Amino acid sequence: MNKIIAHTGTELYKTEIKSANHTIISDEPESSGGKDLGFEPKELLASSLAACTSITIRMYANRKGWDLTDVKVEITFDTDPAENKFKIIRNIQFFGDLDNDQKARLLNIADKCPIHKILTNPIEITTELN
Repeated sequence: MNKIIAHTGTELYKTEIKSANHTIISDEPESSGGKDLGFEPKELLASSLAACTSITIRMYANRKGWDLTDVKVEITFDTDPAENKFKIIRNIQFFGDLDNDQKARLLNIADKCPIHKILTNPIEITTELN
């Protein structure tokens, strides 16, 4: 099982997040009492979807030998308190010499990225005290 460790010390909401090989910082904006030193947690979630989508599309286009010179994935998100729902809009742009069939296939492939699959299926979270 993969592991991520998040550590929040005494510097209010600044959180150091470590994987096996990388470290990033998450924080809250100043308006929420943080110092805006890194991505907000919801931004990290949206970033995971954007990166995974872009990587999945790139892998597929490369495997097919298609002329995809760039892919831009823009994620907008908000929480709808009335529906108690987190809403995500993913906008994708393809650059390169691609016909309409190739673009349609790449758009379909976007839903195959592992993070999209995780977010659109039931998630089980177990919280334990150590």
